[in-house]
Order: sequence, then C-alpha cells, then structure tokens
Amino acid sequence: MIARIWHGAVQTPRKDAYYDYMMKTGVPWYKSLEGNRGVLVLQKTSPETTDFLLLSFWDSMDAVRKFAGENPEQAVYNFGEDKDFLLEMESKVDHYEIRSGFLSGGVPPRSGPTP
Repeated sequence: MIARIWHGAVQTPRKDAYYDYMMKTGVPWYKSLEGNRGVLVLQKTSPETTDFLLLSFWDSMDAVRKFAGENPEQAVYNFGEDKDFLLEMESKVDHYEIRSGFLSGGVPPRSGPTP
C-alpha cells in the first residue's frame, strides 16, 4: 500500500471554510477513485497560518498513476477554489510505501470549530 502526502496552507481565519470545502470536494472525490483506500486530513494551526496534510492511501503506485498521471510526484489540483484558499499551490507531493501499522477504530467526526 502507498501513502501519498500533500501539504497546503491557508490563512488561519479561513481554516474552517477550507476544511469544509475539502470535505465537500476533494475528500469525496478521493473516496470515489479506484484504488483509493482512504484519506486522513490533518491540521496544524498557528496564529497566522493553518497547515493541512492530506494523507491518501492507495493500493499501489499504479493506482496512484491512474489518479495523478505519469508523473505521480506532481500535485493534483482539481477544484477551482483551491487557488482562492491556498497560500501557495505546491507542485510536489511525497509517496511512502506502508510497511506496517494499524488504526484503532475510526476517525471521529469533527464537532464544532477547531481551536
């Protein structure tokens, strides 16, 4: 299994709007793609900026290529409002082969604004 790691940053006052935007666009889109095994959205907030890491999990690098194209290290921006939210349209992503690990239970749904 492959983990694909994308990073993006927004201005902190817009973090909740961007999160909601991702949950309406990108996350359901990933879920619909063949070979995708799941997505985690991670957030780190500072007073000025909020960083998001999107970890997507794939059956193989072939599945990643079906999603990202022949240059899988290239970031994919598929939604028009990305450029309105993101401070930078980062061009590269990272991939890691998952060797072992586990998640216990599910990721709890977000309830209310994040600090």
